[in-house]
Amino acid sequence: MKQHELAKLPYPEDALEPHISAETLKYHHGKHHASYVTKLNKELEGSEFESATLEDIIRRASGSLFNNGTQVWNHSFYWSCMSPDGGGKPDAKLATAIDDSFGDFEKFRGKFKAAATANFGSGWTWLVKKPNGELDIVNTDDADNPLRQDLQPLLTCDVWEHAYYIDYRNARPDYIDAFWKLVDWDFVASNYLQSAPGGDSSAQQTAYAKTA
Repeated sequence: MKQHELAKLPYPEDALEPHISAETLKYHHGKHHASYVTKLNKELEGSEFESATLEDIIRRASGSLFNNGTQVWNHSFYWSCMSPDGGGKPDAKLATAIDDSFGDFEKFRGKFKAAATANFGSGWTWLVKKPNGELDIVNTDDADNPLRQDLQPLLTCDVWEHAYYIDYRNARPDYIDAFWKLVDWDFVASNYLQSAPGGDSSAQQTAYAKTA
């Protein structure tokens, strides 16, 4: 049976301070993310997905197995969307694509923040690439992932409360403002250039390579 492992953080636990604290990462990565990995491996035993990739689990599984498998993927991707050297703006082809799809970077950032702030309950807010090459912003509930709709994830912001409550309490908009200061635009750009909707996620392969 294929055993999934907890992806290492691509930076020390305190590297994202003061925007995201070491305490938050200790619990978010070391407890929440690790718990999804443990539960996933238990549920895979004897199932048809014993040797499946996380992408297969996302696209075809249901129930608790889908929830745990997708949360393993989502969190690994989220960690790689941030860097202690992040922030600023994208450039080159990604910047052009954002301008073409949203008008300009500030309009994109405003729409993304509005979507993330309004994302009801627990979930994720994503920048995705559609099969026609256009970019879009989508919200997903709970553990859901855009791969399920053949959309390629480029960037995600975790808006479950455990992602920000220690540092920002219930002030999700403040957390989202801090998130912009951490976004690793090189990682997002690599996903944009490599993305292949409908196929295996090269973006996730990049994420795991970065956290290995």
